[in-house]
Amino acid sequence: MVRKIRAKLVLQLRAEGLSGRAIAGSQAMSRKSVTQVLEAADAAGLGWDDVKDRADSEVYGLLFPGRGDHDSVFAQPDWKAIHKEMARVGVTLKLLHGEYADECAAAGDPAMSYDRFCRTYQRHVLVTGAASRVGHKAAQTIEVDWSGPTMQLHTGADKPKTVYLFVACLPFSRYAFVHPSLDMSQDSWLRAHVAMFTAFGGSTPRIVPDNLKTGVITHPRDGEIVLNDAYREMAAHYSAAVLPGRIRAPKDKASVENTVGHVATWVIAGLRDRRFTSLPTLTAAIEERVCAYNAEPFQKRPGSRLSVFTTEEEPLLTPLPQVAYEISQWIYGRRVA
Repeated sequence: MVRKIRAKLVLQLRAEGLSGRAIAGSQAMSRKSVTQVLEAADAAGLGWDDVKDRADSEVYGLLFPGRGDHDSVFAQPDWKAIHKEMARVGVTLKLLHGEYADECAAAGDPAMSYDRFCRTYQRHVLVTGAASRVGHKAAQTIEVDWSGPTMQLHTGADKPKTVYLFVACLPFSRYAFVHPSLDMSQDSWLRAHVAMFTAFGGSTPRIVPDNLKTGVITHPRDGEIVLNDAYREMAAHYSAAVLPGRIRAPKDKASVENTVGHVATWVIAGLRDRRFTSLPTLTAAIEERVCAYNAEPFQKRPGSRLSVFTTEEEPLLTPLPQVAYEISQWIYGRRVA
């Protein structure tokens, strides 16, 4: 069914040089549907430059005017409001359908069944290009990790100093944070978290790191996870719990894994021709590049990481404590006289 085909995406991929067969194979679309989109675009004289600034639903309407339009006998809810409510904790389509049915009963309007409500909502998500709410609720999780690619600091010594990048991401909005450090010690790990919470302006109930030793002592397949005391204390200070991803399970923190790759392009590659001699100067340049990354418009739907964060996620973050966390050192095995 062509209505479910991402017509704008098809035109974008063709502009990038992909054939109809390649588009169908890479996007799991039928070749017939892709051909219909391309033929409709050619007949209308539309190319990627003509539609790149338009919404997915608008592009589909230009290529197939009137197709799929019909007057429903059922009262239609505000699907944008439904989609926004789905971002909130504990909200499900079942709950929203019940509220919709109550409103219809009060107004004397016919209400659609739960199954039709769900199908129509999914169609709204497909046609408008909205992000899926499955698995991600706003202001519930922060994923953190060290970036594999590094940078360099030229301080006048014979050998440049290696700069490591701490990367954090809010999976719901994909809003990112990057903090440079001269090492990957426990203190640097904790300082990066403090800077992250300050930049976000709030915290979340869950922090999902990798199983690095600066945060997690042991993570057995069966049994209790043992966290570093200082890391656990820092998380508690910000009303958060540390829930490390499973070993060899990158999908447990897929958002930050994906962001690390983007950071390599936006930050490291974007600053490759600049020579930095001090960490504050490098930090300021990184912040500028990350701000540009967060403000970059989405390719497949309206808005940006920044707009989704400020309008939907930031208001739901847990307020920060009045005093920032102060790093402490935990020493074991010392004999007291």
